[in-house]
Amino acid sequence: MQKFSLCFGRVKKDCLKFIKSQETKADKFKNKERMIRSFLIPLCFWISKKSDKKRPYFVGLAGGQGTGKTTISSLIKIILTKYFKLKVFRISIDDFYKTRKERVNLSNQIHSMLLTRGVPGTHDIKMMLNFFKQVKSKKFKRLKLPTFNKAVDDRFKKKYWYNLNEKPDVIIFEGWCVGAKSEKNSSLRKTINSMEKIKDQKQIWRKYVNQQLKSKYKNLYSQLNCLIYLKAKNFSLLQKWRLKQERKLWLSSKRNSKLKIMSKGDVINFMQTYQRITQNMFRYMPKYASIIFNLNNNHQIKSATYKRK
Repeated sequence: MQKFSLCFGRVKKDCLKFIKSQETKADKFKNKERMIRSFLIPLCFWISKKSDKKRPYFVGLAGGQGTGKTTISSLIKIILTKYFKLKVFRISIDDFYKTRKERVNLSNQIHSMLLTRGVPGTHDIKMMLNFFKQVKSKKFKRLKLPTFNKAVDDRFKKKYWYNLNEKPDVIIFEGWCVGAKSEKNSSLRKTINSMEKIKDQKQIWRKYVNQQLKSKYKNLYSQLNCLIYLKAKNFSLLQKWRLKQERKLWLSSKRNSKLKIMSKGDVINFMQTYQRITQNMFRYMPKYASIIFNLNNNHQIKSATYKRK
């Protein structure tokens, strides 16, 4: 369509510049122009029609580890800002992880596996709900929001936090478990990997995480105006992509010995804590997400399904 081509002409330079900043010598993006033109620009037209400048439009963006949420949400922001002149703020649910000290306390009080960041229950729900509430307020002025440093497994100091100085038109809230729903308690009984079998024999961790989804996270996600899901083919593919992510983190860290960069074994063990919810999202998210981007084995969007117009 002509309007998509016009948009592409205006945003192409900025989008490709961003993509280049994310590439490494060994890991180049393929078919990037097709991704922008055929999938992200139509999505941005869809979002712009839905947005209302009187109050922020909340876009949830979900997908398993390594699916490209950060890259795609950043490109959406570029397009909405450059072409549609909308004020866009993007933030990850990962930025709202509880501090390491808080997770140590949680692991001592409830279950040792809650020291590992990631699953529902390891985020600061109060802080997220306060962010959602304040940004909707007519009296909104400014807000300081956390950033999380995965390389040291703790929050950055406050001087490095996000400064939100004006009310956004669109908020992109991305994360691997954004929009995830709870399971039936009966399905929690069967272990799905060695970590659950060895470390969660009494199902305490599983039940706690599931209860968080059923209550606090359900309340949080109900405030999203739409939900975009990046759907990979299977969990083993996500493991492969997540290992790529860790290699990038290692390269960008310049081999700083103080950083907690994970080995291949660490990544596989770490992802076992994500596996149950991720596989549940594979099954059910396509039924209730607003838009599904189906990804191929090469990390590219191969098709899009719009469930709600």
